[in-house]
Amino acid sequence: MLRESVIRIIGIDPGLRRTGWGVVETLGNSLRFVGSGTVASDSRLDLASRLRQLHDGLAAIIHEYRPDEAAVEHTFVNKDATATLKLGQARGIAMLVPALAGLPVAEYAPNAVKKAVIGVGHGEKTQIHMMVKVLMPRASFDSDDAADALAIAVCHTHHRQSAAARLAFAQ
Repeated sequence: MLRESVIRIIGIDPGLRRTGWGVVETLGNSLRFVGSGTVASDSRLDLASRLRQLHDGLAAIIHEYRPDEAAVEHTFVNKDATATLKLGQARGIAMLVPALAGLPVAEYAPNAVKKAVIGVGHGEKTQIHMMVKVLMPRASFDSDDAADALAIAVCHTHHRQSAAARLAFAQ
């Protein structure tokens, strides 16, 4: 018989100006808020320096909270190719930092996150933030980015549980 243990998950909502992060713990069906916040870069600096700020900030968060797994939101493509490219570079940092710490990194489309948190693939940010508070009443977030990161972490808890259930039935 397998004994369940608490799994700590960091959700990351990548952005060049602000990268949101949220840490939750899950045990079975229970979910607990651990922390959240935003890592910001200085828009007056060159791109490489801003990416380094994001790297260093996320590395410090991972060092402090010691998650077991990470989840990152997929980049959406918009009409501004330059902005999309910069977002992609910030997303690369968001995936690299947990990978360098030895964490498995899952990726989720924005619609998958919304579906996991509010039940439908299309919804407003206010609905997502409200459901994050319903799921974790003690959750606090300093920005939309941090709330979105918590939603990404919640999405991962749902998907990792269903994957674990599939593995249990296969044995």
